[in-house]
Amino acid sequence: MEDCVKFYEDKIKILEGEIGQTATQKKTLANEIYLLKKKIEKLNFEIQQTSLMINETDLQIKETEKSIQKTTERLETEKRRLAEILRAIDEAEKKSFFEVLISEKTLSGFFNNLVYLENLNEKSKEVLTTIKNLKTTLEGQKEALETEKESAERLLAIQTLQKQESESAKKQKNYLLNLTEAEYQKLLREKEETEKRAAEIRKRIFELIGIEKAPTFGEAYEIAKWVEKVTGVRPAFLLAVLTQESNLGRNVGQCYLRNTKTGSGIRITTGQFVDRVMAPGPPYSRRNDVYYFLQITKALGKDWKSTPVSCPMSFGWGGAMGPAQFIPTTWMSYKDELKTILKREPNPWSITDAFLAAGLYLARYGAATQTPDGEWRAALIYFTGSTNPRYSWYAKSVFAIANRYERDIEILEKSLAKMFFESRNYRS
Repeated sequence: MEDCVKFYEDKIKILEGEIGQTATQKKTLANEIYLLKKKIEKLNFEIQQTSLMINETDLQIKETEKSIQKTTERLETEKRRLAEILRAIDEAEKKSFFEVLISEKTLSGFFNNLVYLENLNEKSKEVLTTIKNLKTTLEGQKEALETEKESAERLLAIQTLQKQESESAKKQKNYLLNLTEAEYQKLLREKEETEKRAAEIRKRIFELIGIEKAPTFGEAYEIAKWVEKVTGVRPAFLLAVLTQESNLGRNVGQCYLRNTKTGSGIRITTGQFVDRVMAPGPPYSRRNDVYYFLQITKALGKDWKSTPVSCPMSFGWGGAMGPAQFIPTTWMSYKDELKTILKREPNPWSITDAFLAAGLYLARYGAATQTPDGEWRAALIYFTGSTNPRYSWYAKSVFAIANRYERDIEILEKSLAKMFFESRNYRS
């Protein structure tokens, strides 16, 4: 397994070098098509590498499930054994001292009976200790299983994004294959026309999950600029994180919670039953998102049965809310801070509130520094709750999107500066 992962890592590094070298060369149609081919090739290797990690995690899950089954069976055996011992003790203790003395023909028989009772008590203590240890082991195994399932869920999410990016690159390549060099150069010249490009960027729809009407990129950028003033998080980085979260949310689809005890629900588009829509707490899950979800919807005057949340992947739980894809438990940990800033009840399905919540979260984990290290750390923690390098592809993809948005923002700001300069000259 490690050798296979290393093989793909080496291939990916070689392709990254080739992509970087080609990107610095003259912008020609042939170079751009070659660049896209290499990107697709690199993404295919990344998809295969992620598949290996998913398969490895799947094997771990199966092994842990087997261990849980064995521990559970052993626990039941020990419980039955304890019940038998306790029944024997109960029977022995029903006889009085004189009954035992009379029933035994010899004095040694009487003492043997006492020893037997003492042994039963000792055995009951031993079995109780074994049961206690088995319960501890079982809890540990269940926690390990939950962690492994969360790992599988994140790897599946990464693979989903990789496949989306690959499809996008293929469409772009196919589009370019139908162009002539002259047509491609004309496109490049048009892109360099700041005013026209700025207008296109400003009007472009900024796709978000969990809301009825998506904002334009210009509107999203204005909100992100306000969030930067409050949190210190770079607008392009914030928008990139929200883009990836919406990409994931769109892929798994939207669900309604239906059963608050089991966390099951239905798919919004089809009405089909879906298990594990939202974590309902023990014995089904470690965290209790349902409890906080009901609090959030009640405070906002929403009907929880018709409030959309993300559906689950094949592993783990769904239940993420709004454009920032916060789970209810996490949202509640930021609620007071949001309320203080907004001066009202925060709403995870509001664009402004979701942007601010994401900004506060990212700032807490390093994004306010606006350094590569700080933003890398914040992106990983936003996605996984840790800085495990196993999920570094997510952070890489966020950085790539942020770089694209930074170029778009630069064009917007140049356009605004030009408009401001022209208006001043006009007034003077």
